[in-house]
Formats: sequence, structure tokens, C-alpha cells
Amino acid sequence: MIPAGRIRRLRIRILLLLPTFLSLSCGSTDFAGGGTGGTGISTGAVSGYGSVVVNGVHFHTDDEVAPWFRTKKMSNGSDKSPQKDRDVFSVGMIVTVRHGTGDNNAQVIEYRDNLRGAIAVKASGADNIIEVLGQTVVVDDAETFASLKRGDIVEVSGFADNAGRIRAAYILPMAPPTPPPFQEFEVKGFVSESSSTGFRLGPLPDGSGITVMVSYPPGGPANGTYVEVVTSDREPVGGVITATRIAKLAARTEFADGTPVELEGLVTTPWSGSVNDFSFAVEGKRVQWDADTEFVGGARNDTRQTNRRVQVQGTETGGFLSAVRIILR
Repeated sequence: MIPAGRIRRLRIRILLLLPTFLSLSCGSTDFAGGGTGGTGISTGAVSGYGSVVVNGVHFHTDDEVAPWFRTKKMSNGSDKSPQKDRDVFSVGMIVTVRHGTGDNNAQVIEYRDNLRGAIAVKASGADNIIEVLGQTVVVDDAETFASLKRGDIVEVSGFADNAGRIRAAYILPMAPPTPPPFQEFEVKGFVSESSSTGFRLGPLPDGSGITVMVSYPPGGPANGTYVEVVTSDREPVGGVITATRIAKLAARTEFADGTPVELEGLVTTPWSGSVNDFSFAVEGKRVQWDADTEFVGGARNDTRQTNRRVQVQGTETGGFLSAVRIILR
């Protein structure tokens, strides 16, 4: 018979080993960032489950980590932690995952849409586009585009391109309430041309590309601030939407200095080819590499291609990402 004291010690040891065992036995064993150091923050599109796959990495959630572990799951500001991954996060949603260094255990997964509002314009062409709250959305999926019509209310998640358009990775048609009461819509972006009466809003931090004028009599936030604008307007009136309230948010490209990061997005400012400045921008976020940076799926010259989809692994360093690995898609 094993003494009671020894049984208690064995139980404690099993509990201490359990998280390590589960992290090695559930799904992929590749660490985010392509190494055993992990990243801490990974932001990109959901591509699958088991538990949640982002940037090719299986991030373990809830019981896949340990019986006592719970991942905080946030969706547009609402805490949906008790729900299953598939019921909160859909394929295509752009999310931010916060996890421990050296593991893929998701501590927090947060989803925030780019906008939610009524389709004011639908136009087919070389790019199939819709316009929502003054923002241009490129809809690459032909079936999805065909199903949409003017006046439909949609939620959009996607990557910003160099023209300040949103290239939709996820579109959710939202049924209007019956009878339709007073409705609020919202659009997120960076502030530019701020004044005492309002500001312009767009997907790129420098205010370039497509923007919409926002009327806000208390005055606009500082230029470069990332905000959510709430409005009752279904579409701009005279090119202007009127804000009922504004909330300051952290952009998905904003990180604390020294943070290990994995960032997926489109090249919005390509590398110039200069031998004195090895850098480009992803959604306005400056990325810099050096002779030790590894390129996967292409070469450094490929970063001269505007709107090339990339995945950058590196560290936040004084306002830019210092890349150790760049994966080209």
C-alpha cells in the first residue's frame, strides 16, 4: 500500500506536469513564431480549428491545455469565454491571440470587426466592391459578392490594402430587426485631419488612401489615434457620417516595445530597393529586416510587391517590427 503522504505528492506532481503534457500532445507542436521561444502575440486570419488556427499555428484553448485552464474569448467587446471556439470565431475573422512564451496556450483571443453597416454601393469589375459607411470593401469571393445587395447590413473583417480599402476575409450578412427600430452602426480606423468639428477616418495610420469625413462637434481625437465611430447613419450624407459616440481602441498593429509578435497582413508600402533601408510596411506598420532575417516562400525583392500577403515574425522595437522571419504568400 502506498502511504497517503506519497499519494498526495504524486497527485501534485501529476497536476504540475499536466499542462506540459497536454501542450505537447494536442494538435501542432510547432510554436508560434517558428521556434521554442514563442511570440506572445499573434494576429491574423482564423484558418481552422483544433483549437483555433492562426498563422498556421494551432493555439490550444480551454480543456486542451488543462482541465482548469480557460481561454478568454472576446468578440467585438463582448466576453464569450464560456462558449466553444467554433461558436465565437469563424474562419476568415482577423483575430489577435495572446499566449505564453514558449507555448501555444491561448490566454486571450480577441476579434474586432472593421465595420458593421448597410451596403450603400455594390459594383462589379476587376475588383468586386461594396461601400459601407464610406469605406470600400473588396469582396474576392464571387459567391459571397453575388449574394449581397444594396441595403444589406453586413459585418466585415479583413486586411487593409495600400489604397485604404478593406480586402474582406470574412463577411457576415446580418438580418435587420422587424420592425426596424433605431439602429446603430460602427466603423473603426485611424484619425487624420482632426479639427474642432470632426476628422477623417480610414484604415491606414498615416491617413492615406480612402477615408470618410466624421462629424463630431466636441472635436476630433488626435491624428493617428485608432478609434471606433458609432453612428445611426446608414450611409454618408454629403460624404459625411455623424458620430453619436467615439471610443479609443488599440490597433491590431500596435504593440508594447520589446513584445515578440507575429503579424499577418498586406504590404501597403513596398521596399524601395534601397540598400540603406531594408524596410516595408504592413497596414502602415513598418517592418525592418537585416542580413540574418529568414525569407520563406520568396525573396526580399518580393517585398517590393504592393499588397503582397505576408506573415512577419519579429520583435517590436521603437515603433517598428524587427523581423527575424518573413513568410511570403
